[in-house]
This record gives sequence, C-alpha cells and structure tokens, in this order.
Amino acid sequence: MSTAPQIRLATAADADVIHALVKHLADSTGQQHRFLSHVEDFLEFGFSDEPQFEALLAEDDGIVIGLCLFFYDFSSWRGQLGVYIQDLVVDQHVRARGTGRALLRETARHAQQHGATHMRLSVEQDNETAIRFYKALGMKETDDRVFAAFDDDFLNLVEPS
Repeated sequence: MSTAPQIRLATAADADVIHALVKHLADSTGQQHRFLSHVEDFLEFGFSDEPQFEALLAEDDGIVIGLCLFFYDFSSWRGQLGVYIQDLVVDQHVRARGTGRALLRETARHAQQHGATHMRLSVEQDNETAIRFYKALGMKETDDRVFAAFDDDFLNLVEPS
C-alpha cells in the first residue's frame, strides 16, 4: 500500500467480507470460541430497513484491508448522541501504515455528521497492542467504569409469564 486507503461505507454486498474480517479478529485474539455470527446476521442487522450498525471499509486497489463497525448510542448523562466502535480490524499485512487511524478518522467524521459528540470503545485488557494504538491516538483509558456482560443468561432477568 503506497497511498492512503480508500474508505467507503459498506453495503449489503459486503456482508460476507465484514463477517470474514470479524472472524479474523476473533481468531487473532484467541476468541474464536465466542464467534457465533453468520453472514446472514450482518445482512439482517446491518442492512435492513432499520440497521443496527454501520461499517466503513478500507480498500487498497479494490482489496478490503480494514473494517470499522460501529453504532450510535445515547448518553443519558451527557444528553448527547455518541458512536460506539464495536470492531476495528486491519489486515495484519498492512498494519502500521495508517489504515486504522484512517478508519477511525472517517468514522468520527461520519458520526459527527449524524450528530454524535463523542466516541467510545472497549478493548480486552490483555490486548496491549490495541491499547497502545488507541492511546497514541489520544483516547483515554477510563478507570471509573467496569463493564459487565450478560451472555445468553440475560434471559434469566425476564420473569416467566
């Protein structure tokens, strides 16, 4: 890659590429056992009449080399719309060439045009490379929040009818 990557908004035709990149992320972080999605899930939730996420793709000579999958959220404390980065993936062969930065920059620009005032993401505690990358861009670690997750057991919260 000799020039800056081309960044574009993903379409339904990209669902298989998005799926493959997220699978690659799961594999490369040792989380493949948690990867359960299918291409059809990306089609349904990203490209239906009411999409639940958007994605930007980075390309070099027509080859997809990166992905930023994001969605909007509302901060009740700020009273403002934000953007949450769910997945940022850059092909390992082109890392350290500005693709991740370009994807985040374009995501920020896109989100700002839709009214977002802030960006959030989470990263696995042992992913030191990602943490260094985000810190180098100026993102701050927050020590005032602990993320908890309910997996399939969240249905236990629903009272039986």
